[in-house]
Amino acid sequence: MFTRLRQQAYLTKGVRIDISDQRNPIKLEKGEQYPTHTFYFEGGIVSYVHFLNRHEEPIHPNVFYAGKEHEKIMVEVALQYTNAIQGHELSFANNVHTIEGGSHLTGFRTSITRILNDYARKNGHIKDKEENLTGEDVREGLTVVVSVRLQEAQFEGQTKAKLGTPEARNAVETVFGTEFADWLERNPSDARAILGKV
Repeated sequence: MFTRLRQQAYLTKGVRIDISDQRNPIKLEKGEQYPTHTFYFEGGIVSYVHFLNRHEEPIHPNVFYAGKEHEKIMVEVALQYTNAIQGHELSFANNVHTIEGGSHLTGFRTSITRILNDYARKNGHIKDKEENLTGEDVREGLTVVVSVRLQEAQFEGQTKAKLGTPEARNAVETVFGTEFADWLERNPSDARAILGKV
């Protein structure tokens, strides 16, 4: 239960969630008190990435963040690379955890692979005769949270585990692609660290 509430607090930046468990009061000298828990994250999904990486060593200090609306779909993406081999990819649609991904995650994966290949070729990290980076290459050690909010979400299956809305793919590709390409240009040391990792 706490995991889901923590996720909701990350996904709704600036919203505070207070929970009081009134099943088993704690006996104190001045009476009883109920255990309480508070979730509040001013940084939203950027804070979530920091939380997910709390036991890892980031290879670049700045967490990338983009949050924009594209054709009535709100897109938020936050990411950071670590020295780990495994990555974390979390995707959400209308604050529902889409554990099987879907169109929004596909849009992200397509876009990050394209953007990093373009940047690497343009800046001489990949030579003309060398092969492009693969999707697996660019996701190693990557921690990312992708969240979309849309009016008519189409989920596949009864558990809402996968987003099927095709417009979400285009929205994520457009917003993330534009913002991430610009971020790499403005943060060359972070870009070098990322390309060194991938």
